This record gives sequence, structure tokens and C-alpha cells, in this order.
Amino acid sequence: MFLGSLATLVSFTTTALGKIIFAGVNESGGEFGVFAPGQPGFGLPGRFGQDFAFINKSTVDIFVDQEKINFFRVTFLMERLCPLSFGLGARFNETYFSEYANAINYITETKGAYALIDPHNYMRYNDPSQQPNSGSVIGNTTDPTAATTKQFGEFWFELASRFAKNPKVVFGINNEPHDMPTDLILTNNQAAIDGIRLAGAPQLILAPGNGFTGGHSFTQTTGAAGDAPSSEFLNQLRDPLKNTAIDIHEYLDIDFSGSHDNCTQPGPSNLAALTTWLQQNNLKAVVSEFGGGNNQNCFQFIDDMLSYLSANDVYIGWAIWAAGPIWGTNSPCCGPDTGSLEPGQVNDMGGPNAFQTVWAQAIRPNIPKTLKRQGVSSLQ
Repeated sequence: MFLGSLATLVSFTTTALGKIIFAGVNESGGEFGVFAPGQPGFGLPGRFGQDFAFINKSTVDIFVDQEKINFFRVTFLMERLCPLSFGLGARFNETYFSEYANAINYITETKGAYALIDPHNYMRYNDPSQQPNSGSVIGNTTDPTAATTKQFGEFWFELASRFAKNPKVVFGINNEPHDMPTDLILTNNQAAIDGIRLAGAPQLILAPGNGFTGGHSFTQTTGAAGDAPSSEFLNQLRDPLKNTAIDIHEYLDIDFSGSHDNCTQPGPSNLAALTTWLQQNNLKAVVSEFGGGNNQNCFQFIDDMLSYLSANDVYIGWAIWAAGPIWGTNSPCCGPDTGSLEPGQVNDMGGPNAFQTVWAQAIRPNIPKTLKRQGVSSLQ
């Protein structure tokens, strides 16, 4: 019953909006506290507020009330939501879920913004101790320790069931799959879509590609094994509500990793092939991760990319990496001295962090005035 009513709202949402209808920031912290090479299981389940956290509510207030954004990508770890003793599937750690749901509900219900649910797992499960490379690839039938595609679908059915009546949720299938068969990413993505829709949830879904879902490499082979281009498979996704977009990440440094403070990779030309593919396949995309360092060069590169996204109506949103409650003086990306996007913090040298520099110079001027503020998360 509710699916029908929300689906109707999806279909009749006004189109009198700008091309970019979601603009915002990543909230990173729910995946913290587990990186420990050689120590699988370290930090699990972890201590809320010490080892990991999701948002500072005061930060969300600043971003919504003062910066006027409408979109937050909120990370979590599947091994915390589905402990290894349970396995991946429909049985959750209810304490962890309630802590995560509290963050999502504050963003969506209290502040009226949209929240992108982000399992930050690289399409892997069972060992996050050396992300992004550790853990078994979901659906890998040659690995007896791997979670199955069926389990992944069951996981998404349960998670979507719990948010089905929250119109301002967006479902991100998984963060940055890489170095795995691209047809398996398609299969896993489809299982997630099927599970979400079976749960009665009509909201927007973001489906990632291979190669860390990089926009620059979307039409190219990726990984050491030369995995097939994402463009050869992701146009085969089927959503009965036609409310699925492609999830894209695009950093602007030399190797697209976001680890350098200088920007050398121009977004517009690097996204051109993806843009053509989206147009040819009548698909939309959200750039849910990007970033740049604290320098005029990166300010210009970010401005150029965001202007490009605004000029091409196949792109409907973006979110920069990253704010978060426990970054402190550390830098989420783009050089050690850039700092995080968390308001009120400083960088590692005690100077202005990225909220005072990158955000102020390159993001704030590009926040559209006509963002989506009402209705079910959708393509328009």
C-alpha cells in the first residue's frame, strides 16, 4: 500500500528544478576503528562515540541551516551491522542499527534533508582490517568464506524494509567495488535492487560500477586483471520503478585516489565518455565522492567539474568527501594538511581546515539555489 503511494509521488514530482537536485557532503566515521593489518576482526564491534560515530548533529545543523545543502552520504560498516557471527543477511546488530538510524532520521526527519545510506565495504564482507583490499568479494563462488549474492539481496531487503517509509532516504548499494568481475557487480547490484523493491521501498537507488566506480574509467577496463568496463554491464540493470541512477566517484589528483593535495586530472574531459554513455542509455548519475586540496589549483578544478555537472542534465547530484565527527585534525583526502570538512575543526598544523578553505572557495559558490527539498528521493 505504501509503495504505491510513494511511487505515485515519485512519478509526479515536479520537474521545475535545476539539473543538480542533490548537493552536499559525505559524513564519514561509521567505518572507523577497524584498520589493523594482520589483525582480522580488530575493532569489531567497536565502541560508539569512541571507535566510530556517524554525525555531529550540530554539524548537520550548520550544513542545512547555513550552507543550504540537502544531501548527506552517511557511511557504515556491514560487519558491524551484520556481525560475523550472524553472517551477511537479514539479522542485524540492533544497537548499531539504532545508532545509525538515529543519524539518518536526524538528517531526514528533523532537518528535512536527504540521506544516502552507504555500506562502505568495497563490495566485500568479513574482514575490513585492510580496506579497501581485505575481505571476501560478495558473490565469489570460488571463495567458501564469501557471502553470497543471495545473502546480499536479503541484507538489502531487510535494510530497505526499515527505511521504506522514509521518503528522504537514498540507497547506495555499496562503496567502490573494485578488482572483481564486472558481471558480478551487475548481479550483486540487481540483487540489491530486487531486494529493495521487494521490501516496498520506492526511493532512489545508486548503483556503483567497477574500478572504485571511477567516472574517468567507467568505459575502460580496470584492475590488475583487466576487468570489463562498467559501461558494458550497468545499462542492463532493471528497476521496475525506474528510479535507479549510477553512483560515480571522481577525484582530481594524478592517480584519481584523492590522496594528493594537487589537482591535475580535469573532471570535464575525464567524465566526457561517461556523459555520452549516460545520454545514450537514458541514465542519470550522482557523483557521490570527490575532493581537492587547499590550493587555488584545486579550487579551480573543483569549480570546473561542478560547473560541468550542472551543464549536463545526466548528472543530478554530488557530495564532497568528507566531514565526520571523529576526523579531528586528520585529513580525509587530498593531502595531509587539507583537513576535514567538519565545521569548527582545524587542520594538522592548527590552521584552517577544508571547511574554511575548500568548502568556502570551491563548494559554497556552486551550491544550487533550486535543490530538491520535498518528496520522495528520485531522479527529478
